[in-house]
Amino acid sequence: MRGRLYLLGIPAAVLVLTGVWAHANRRPPPLELGELATRAEPDEELSGGATSVADAGRNAFGRSPMNLARSRWPTFLDGKRIFDRDWTDVDGPVQVGPLFNAPSCMTCHVKDGRGRPPESPQETPVSLAFQLSGPDGRGPHPLYGAQLDVRHVDGQGAEGTVEVTYEEVTGRFATGEAFSLHRPSYRFTALSQGPLGEGARFSPRVAPVNFGLGLLEAIPEAALLAHEDPDDRDQDGISGRANRIQDAASGQPRLGRFGWKANQPTLHQQVAHALVTDMGLTTAMFPREQGSAPRDAAAEPEVSPEELDALLFYTRLVAVPQRRDWEAPTVLRGKAVFGAIGCAQCHLATPFVTEDVPGFPELSGQRIRPYTDLLLHDMGEGLADDRPDGLATGTEWRTPPLWGIGLVKAVNGHTRFLHDGRARNLEEAVLWHGGEAAPAQERYTRLPLTDRQALLAFLESL
Repeated sequence: MRGRLYLLGIPAAVLVLTGVWAHANRRPPPLELGELATRAEPDEELSGGATSVADAGRNAFGRSPMNLARSRWPTFLDGKRIFDRDWTDVDGPVQVGPLFNAPSCMTCHVKDGRGRPPESPQETPVSLAFQLSGPDGRGPHPLYGAQLDVRHVDGQGAEGTVEVTYEEVTGRFATGEAFSLHRPSYRFTALSQGPLGEGARFSPRVAPVNFGLGLLEAIPEAALLAHEDPDDRDQDGISGRANRIQDAASGQPRLGRFGWKANQPTLHQQVAHALVTDMGLTTAMFPREQGSAPRDAAAEPEVSPEELDALLFYTRLVAVPQRRDWEAPTVLRGKAVFGAIGCAQCHLATPFVTEDVPGFPELSGQRIRPYTDLLLHDMGEGLADDRPDGLATGTEWRTPPLWGIGLVKAVNGHTRFLHDGRARNLEEAVLWHGGEAAPAQERYTRLPLTDRQALLAFLESL
């Protein structure tokens, strides 16, 4: 029933790996990595190329790129004002809703950062949204549409809310240290249209970070497809594949890049879809709110083309933070361990070079290291939501970029990771990996403590 109304039973991946973790008396030797553990690469601290900013503080995720011309600052700031705007408190008739999840972009992407699940069952989800579908997993839910709306304007009622609770799953590393994981369960309550129905499917997804998106869009498609191996022809156990999504502007299928399942092909579509789905705000691309009647063809969109252009300008250019301590011996050791146990097969350590982006010289020809292939990978039963999304199956997820991951606590005050925020820290995120990532996860559980600490130090440096 995972990914439906409740998550019951220990995931198969956890049961399988319990045997691995039980070897508490084994003392695996350190990996022999030679020079790999002591060599830094030229400019590898500049994860976003020349756009990278050297800020490790509270505002590290909301900076303009270092190569942005002064003459373009006003447009960037105009876009930021729209990103921060509370659409329930604006002049004129425009207002979110009547049903919505957030009144502003910043509500979920606080300081352009990462969302989190509720801290208690009583807390209404803020930056954790629940995408819905019927029993076949395709199309919107017949009663509640594509996403549950947990907020409403005056005079309306919300569609419902969700209580999030956790069950502890414990285990031990091969070297004897204990660990625990939190497995989430979800209970839908106060549903305005009645129960979701037998077999209804849902997918909980936290808001991802909001920086570096223009650079991800500028990675040449051929460079991403070069890493596809859907039939695992090289027999390395990794079979990443691209999601293909209809481009709302052209009507043609395109490579998916954005979203937890790579279910949006362009930044324009990602932003416009978030406006209408999360906030109930129409645009020229999506002129109809969820569950509403078709709008008058002559009606103006609630977010004007000029406002959307400014928001897109800002979203494309929010800068990637520069790495810290990238030359420290422990971090270099961790980088080598990261590659040696197989993490870099999906979270690619090799750089991409962005293509020319008309109108955006800042993004063009940049050598970047996002640590992702943007492809879909089967992550196993433990992380499955059982809900298809485009070509993505219920066990497949897009490899999320890792750049900036070590600054989430500084910016957002928490360390919740994975698509639903279940992992309470980076190590738990590693331990939840299954499916194609199960061999790398198992190798991690067998590492000596010093090598595990080194790998985590490397992640913290990103």
